[in-house]
Amino acid sequence: MKTIWLGMSSCNVAAGSGQVWKWLEDRQKEGKFRLLPTGCLGLCYCEPQLRLRDDEGAERLYTEVTIERVQRIFDEDIVGGTPVADWLADEDALVGGQRRVVLERCGHIDPEDIDDALAHDGYRALRMVVETGDPCRVIEAIEHSGLRGRGGGGFPTGAKWRMVRAAKGERKYVICNADEGDPGAFMDRAVLESDPHAVLEGIAIAAFATGAQEAIIYCRAEYPLALQRLRRAIEQGKNHGFWGPPGTEALVRCDIQIREGAGAFVCGEETALIASLEGRRGMPRPRPPFPAQSGLFGCPTLINNVETFANVPWILRHGASAFAACGTKGSPGTKVFALAGSIRHGGLVEVPMGITLEEILSELGGGARGHHRIKAVQLGGPSGGCLPRELFHTRIDYDELRATGAIMGSGGMVVLDDTSCMVDVARYFLDFACSESCGKCTFCRIGTVRMREILTRICEGQGCEADLTLLAELAGQIRSASLCGLGQTAPNPVLSTLRFFADEYREHVHEKFCRAGRCRALCAFAITPDCVGCGRCAGVCPAGCISGGLSLPHRIDRTRCVRCGACREICPVQAVAVVRNT
Repeated sequence: MKTIWLGMSSCNVAAGSGQVWKWLEDRQKEGKFRLLPTGCLGLCYCEPQLRLRDDEGAERLYTEVTIERVQRIFDEDIVGGTPVADWLADEDALVGGQRRVVLERCGHIDPEDIDDALAHDGYRALRMVVETGDPCRVIEAIEHSGLRGRGGGGFPTGAKWRMVRAAKGERKYVICNADEGDPGAFMDRAVLESDPHAVLEGIAIAAFATGAQEAIIYCRAEYPLALQRLRRAIEQGKNHGFWGPPGTEALVRCDIQIREGAGAFVCGEETALIASLEGRRGMPRPRPPFPAQSGLFGCPTLINNVETFANVPWILRHGASAFAACGTKGSPGTKVFALAGSIRHGGLVEVPMGITLEEILSELGGGARGHHRIKAVQLGGPSGGCLPRELFHTRIDYDELRATGAIMGSGGMVVLDDTSCMVDVARYFLDFACSESCGKCTFCRIGTVRMREILTRICEGQGCEADLTLLAELAGQIRSASLCGLGQTAPNPVLSTLRFFADEYREHVHEKFCRAGRCRALCAFAITPDCVGCGRCAGVCPAGCISGGLSLPHRIDRTRCVRCGACREICPVQAVAVVRNT
């Protein structure tokens, strides 16, 4: 019998796979096939995806399977047995250049069926470590692998596990930080929706290695599908005897639970996360003591993020040396990145450490969308920095990225093209930091607001040279006087854009001009002689200020133009230019 796996992750459903599922479900008897859900392959730009295994065992992948396309696929391939070449995809070519460890099973298994995970090496590493009966050997393997925390700080994972193991205390906890809040980041969501068993296996191994009796997954409430599949996977693992409360006959005597976060970005910081779990307001506290010595309810606590835990089973199955051989000496292994913004192939990629930004953005990401050119990439979310094209030779390595003024963060990459104003980008990320500040530190609470006010003045054409000096001064004060990572890194987008895109700041301040056409007070639009008269610009203009006959050059009435830029975005021949607002 034929088997169909249809992508049913959040991104696939958003692309229309829910309708395709229902259509196929109604025809299961007629087509005599099994219909199973699967997660995200990472190829978010060409979803929904359908994988078909025929009666001979051969598999083929279809992309962009709309409700209209699936009807033809059903008639010609599912029923008729003849592949529809128009929409077939070569998966090896699509993921070429990647090295999949965390994403190894994502998009290939039914995330709601533990038996499917078991058939693909699921929980084999857990059985192996329990059979050895030596938690210290597990920690040694993680140390030798060189795995560093993938949540942003890059702290050596094995060292953290060893500290928790050695800490004195009758009760210990393991916490999985799934509070993914960076704009443009969706790595944790995709992994939890597509392969929750990899994360749970890593958590169970960590509990065994550290001696923890309870594990908690702190997940954003905005991830309903991830939460649903996590709960199902936890129950399935418990029923299979992989884990359970102390006193049971489970492989690991550790109870695994879920706690939903309320969407506070600051709760991604480990001490604020612990405060939230304890029922208090999510605010950071000074360290030491570190959570490994005194964490949840004063007990030794191990905190790693989703991607870190998902690496663990692979390391123990294949050996620490195999993981260490991939990547660089200081940053071994692979890293998952979420590509968002102006990029042709948006989605997830998992690459070996040491690969350059240029390779990720141009070769795997396909470059900028449309006729545009990539100007910069924002790395590390609102806490990261904006790197220009001149630095795209930089390797993906914790230390190399830090040297540029950026950070790896959890893995978000927001790609910015030549229509992005870097001053406005800095304002956007600073606005996020202002909104998410817990308010505990004066410089973070008030200083970021002052910086946002300055950037707003500059974008509105009211900035002066003194504002640029004040921005740099405030940034330094906020970095040095804030308690947690949110405040310490909040000025990074401003500092990096001041450093690498100083010419745009000077244009805004001295020439009152925004070359990108984003700051409405500092620009206007004009149609050039290259106009072919297609009329698309007039069709999207909300002010109705564009006129011209079919196949004839059009013009913009600047007295009525609201400078929204819609005409520029839709023009197929780039005949809309940004000009000075005179």
